[in-house]
Amino acid sequence: MKPSILLLLLVPLFAGCNKEPAPAAKIERPALTLVAGSAATAGGNTYSGEIRARHEAQLGFRIGGKIVERLVDAGAQVKAGQALMRLDAGDAGLQLGSAEAQHQLAEADAKRYRELRAKGFVSQSALDAKETVLKAAAAQAGLARNQSGYTTLHADRAGVVAAILAEAGQVVAAGQPVLRLAPDGGREVAIAIPEAQLAGLKIGAAAEIVLLTAGDSAPPLVGRLRELSPAADPLSRTYAARVTLTKPGSGVALGMTARVRFIANKKSDGLRIPLTAIFQQGKQAAVWIVAADRTVSLRPVQVAAYRDDGAVITGGLAAGERIVSNGVHRLAAGEKIRIIENGNAQ
Repeated sequence: MKPSILLLLLVPLFAGCNKEPAPAAKIERPALTLVAGSAATAGGNTYSGEIRARHEAQLGFRIGGKIVERLVDAGAQVKAGQALMRLDAGDAGLQLGSAEAQHQLAEADAKRYRELRAKGFVSQSALDAKETVLKAAAAQAGLARNQSGYTTLHADRAGVVAAILAEAGQVVAAGQPVLRLAPDGGREVAIAIPEAQLAGLKIGAAAEIVLLTAGDSAPPLVGRLRELSPAADPLSRTYAARVTLTKPGSGVALGMTARVRFIANKKSDGLRIPLTAIFQQGKQAAVWIVAADRTVSLRPVQVAAYRDDGAVITGGLAAGERIVSNGVHRLAAGEKIRIIENGNAQ
């Protein structure tokens, strides 16, 4: 090959080696964020509970026997006096027949002795004995009549059947609960309060209740703390509490899941953020603030308390500011991030 041709081939190669490589595109780091002061992070603690009736009665038969018929289902609306369950009435009917026969016999004997006493054929003591037997037989017949009526269980008041505790075919004892009735009237939320969050709560404290079926966008219902157990549950170490709904409305059904938040100390409680949002610099706690252009900067904050459900911030952070809630140790000041909130990138 001629030297001139070889030189022409090598010139473009050397020219390409002298070009600088194009700068790599800067990749924005994805980061989970939240808005400080939102319903999930601001104000008092939030407790999950269940809608219950103010008073619930466990109903049972006054005599024992075999259940032969169940007339209502769970969730049924019943009226006062409505039949709910029935027992086998065979034995009760036989006892009633026997008691009534004994009563008729005693009544005939007493009538005969009254006639004999009027003619002077028997003494007064003999007549008194027959009168006593008649009274005992009448009482026994009345008792058997009542027990025969006890084979049908009736609702003592209007309400909703909250639970069925026994089924047809089952043999139950006298007084054994077979059905739970929630009377019409007040509705409450049953919650459990941890020991660490018990301080400051008093009977009558105002609360906001949000039903799970309504969603966070629905206006909260108003309630008040009616009952707070003085003793902790030995297993969960929590205190049972009842929050009464001031105006439950027609959409509040038994068994619904509800979230309760006490608002008595809302102003002084500070802002609550996840523990994963705290960036610790020695003894100073800080959070990553997300600017409008999606760049982050580190800002010191004052932490009032560290709790199981998050850190309470009383200074350095204002409600409405966006902060990074996860991956805080992988960021650098001035870095631009890709915002991820509720699983969606922005």
